Amino acid sequence: MQRSHSVVMGYLLWVFGFMGAHRFYYGRPITGTIWFFTLGLFFIGWIVDLFLIPAMNDDADRRYFEGSVDYNIAWILLTFLGAFGLHRFYMGKLFTGLLYLLTLGLFGLGILYDYWTLNEQIDDINE
Repeated sequence: MQRSHSVVMGYLLWVFGFMGAHRFYYGRPITGTIWFFTLGLFFIGWIVDLFLIPAMNDDADRRYFEGSVDYNIAWILLTFLGAFGLHRFYMGKLFTGLLYLLTLGLFGLGILYDYWTLNEQIDDINE
């Protein structure tokens, strides 16, 4: 079975898990948002997630399609350079990539939208 997500990437994003990065990566935007606003559910949920990442990874691998756009690269670009739209350029969305570049990710709201929907965006491209 091809793997769309990586356990290694999950643990790397877990370092920023008190902001919910790993939960967004694994397609869990609601709990990612809760982690973001509560600092990883007051750091307790963040520590518990250290043990839950392998199961979250397996679930994401079953839900999302591997294809020409790599989830890991797109998530790295969004997490570290999202304000410049590089993840959108990578996915072939040139117009919105340029728009993000000129508006710092549509003033941050576009970045939040992409945290919620990036897996589905990639999934649509890869189908």
